[in-house]
Amino acid sequence: MNLSDAELERYARHIILKEIGGAGQMRLKAARVLVIGAGGIGSPAIQYLAAAGVGRIAIVDDDRVDLSNLQRQTIFATSDTGQSKAVAALARAQALNPHVELLAWQHRIDRGNVDEYVRGTDVVLDGTDNFATRLLVADAALRQRVPLVSAAVGEFEGQLGVFRGWEVDKPCYRCFTGTDPETPGINCAEQGVLGALTGVMGSLAALEVIRAIAPFGEDSAGKLLLADTLALRFRTLTLPKDPGCPACGG
Repeated sequence: MNLSDAELERYARHIILKEIGGAGQMRLKAARVLVIGAGGIGSPAIQYLAAAGVGRIAIVDDDRVDLSNLQRQTIFATSDTGQSKAVAALARAQALNPHVELLAWQHRIDRGNVDEYVRGTDVVLDGTDNFATRLLVADAALRQRVPLVSAAVGEFEGQLGVFRGWEVDKPCYRCFTGTDPETPGINCAEQGVLGALTGVMGSLAALEVIRAIAPFGEDSAGKLLLADTLALRFRTLTLPKDPGCPACGG
């Protein structure tokens, strides 16, 4: 596998970074990333992963574009209203970078298919909007030993974590959330969410996917980034591994 002249020019600003370089860009080209959810988090993440030259990006989302999505899901245009989010996101990302292979799956994640989607990928980015699906994805990533980048937003707050719970000193997603942390009836449609916040958190999620593929700086697994845009404050917490965790403990 080599980088063409066009790719060398396209990714030049990555390649001159000593922390990434040509070797790191080749890792990105060889990588397979699964993005679950093409909404507020997935929208910017898909664009930046495609722009970065990730070799294969698979997008899973069974939803269709609604006019109310366009306040924050900037990968879509008004003309995409009513179309499959996965297919519309694929088309936009393909237009952004023709060197990237893209797949679109218009399916809902469930217990019967989640392992099939996760297996064989290098990183999973979870941008779904409900905890039931998040737990399914997190458990599958743990079983398949695939790094999980998980991001979430609500109102004016966001959170981002990277999980590799099969490692002795790293927590899994359930170490952080417990068994079922969802509050019934609470979602973006009822709470609201600041559109630009999803852009920030989705972009940071893409950054962490890139870090997981071509490591640079400090390892972020086991840390949780909390964003509070009302106070313009970011905090990073260290998450302990729960020895009694039903998923990864022991």
